Amino acid sequence: MGYLSISSALSFYRKPAQLKGTLAELKPPLVSLQDETPLKPIVPKTTSKQRPFTVTYLINSCGLSLESAISVSDKVQFQSPERPDSVLTLLRNYGFSKTQISNLIRKRPMLLLSHPENTLLPKLEFFQSIGLSSNELARTLSSDPTLLTRSLENQIMPTYDFLKSVLLSDEKIVAALKRTTWVFLEDPSKNLMPNVTYLRESGVPQSCVSLLLTHFPEAVMQKHEPFVETVREVKEMGFDPKKSTFVLAVHALSGKGNKSIWERCYEVYKRWGWSNDDILSAFRKHPHSMMLSEKKIMKSMGYFVNEMGWASRAIAECPVVLFFSLEKRIIPRCSVFQVLLSKGLIKEGFSLTTVLLPVEKRFLERFVMRYQEEVPELLSVYQGKVKLEGL
Repeated sequence: MGYLSISSALSFYRKPAQLKGTLAELKPPLVSLQDETPLKPIVPKTTSKQRPFTVTYLINSCGLSLESAISVSDKVQFQSPERPDSVLTLLRNYGFSKTQISNLIRKRPMLLLSHPENTLLPKLEFFQSIGLSSNELARTLSSDPTLLTRSLENQIMPTYDFLKSVLLSDEKIVAALKRTTWVFLEDPSKNLMPNVTYLRESGVPQSCVSLLLTHFPEAVMQKHEPFVETVREVKEMGFDPKKSTFVLAVHALSGKGNKSIWERCYEVYKRWGWSNDDILSAFRKHPHSMMLSEKKIMKSMGYFVNEMGWASRAIAECPVVLFFSLEKRIIPRCSVFQVLLSKGLIKEGFSLTTVLLPVEKRFLERFVMRYQEEVPELLSVYQGKVKLEGL
């Protein structure tokens, strides 16, 4: 039987540097497309006659492959290296690597004809001024150079002003930008502003609005009507708008992709014997428990149930344990627990939360150092150096 939709499953709830450098100074070996015999099938007939300089420049100065250079030359052509050289020099001065420059030019070749000081430099200076490091700036813009094509005065600055009014700090704005450049690319009055307003009207406090927009901006950038429907659905599932779990649930149910993941998680949990109430309870306690991969759920549940003998439904009471690393946290701690249990040093009554939730220092004090005399190898068990079978 196929998995149910969210609404079906829970139907009872309602569903400034000097620019220099020329092509002559770089002295690269000239590339003749006519000499590239193995690649002749991909060379348009017009390439060698109409745009050889552009193609050669893209290969020698921008690091593009022959095929990419030919494709890019369909979108941008030039006969002089002066402007492109100045653009590349600016990018290098701002820390862009050869690979990042290649990616940027391949995606937005018209940037080679931009005026570096008047058009590009002010944008680079702006993003550095709000806290993007050189590495972050190069990584972000090479991944999506569309930002460099937007107006600083008409798009970037107005968006920044709105984000600052909500997030209050440049640090959070930078965090949102690194999550998705689209937070600066779309007109904030279209969806972002109405959605933030609706959250506030729904009783969501500033701290939670900030949390959602900082870490999951794509959720707040949904079209307004679906966003409103998602917020209403989360309310009807019993979430308190004043708690952070409310906006985390909004994120988990935002968009078709996340809803599909939700339904897939629902199916997996049902296979482990969870009821609708168990699933909703886990979702309320830790909304992102409905955003885990099937592989992660199956491996963790399999260990808890089959190796440790804990009841499947007990995990629904503390779904945060599903987020812990099986290799780095769950198995090392449970191995110590099994040794102590087998030697009668602790009783069966210990719950998985007692074993898995404490910070490492507290766990070591309570379950390892405390029993060093009785079991000298216990620390080695925890570190994975000694197998359980050897004790």
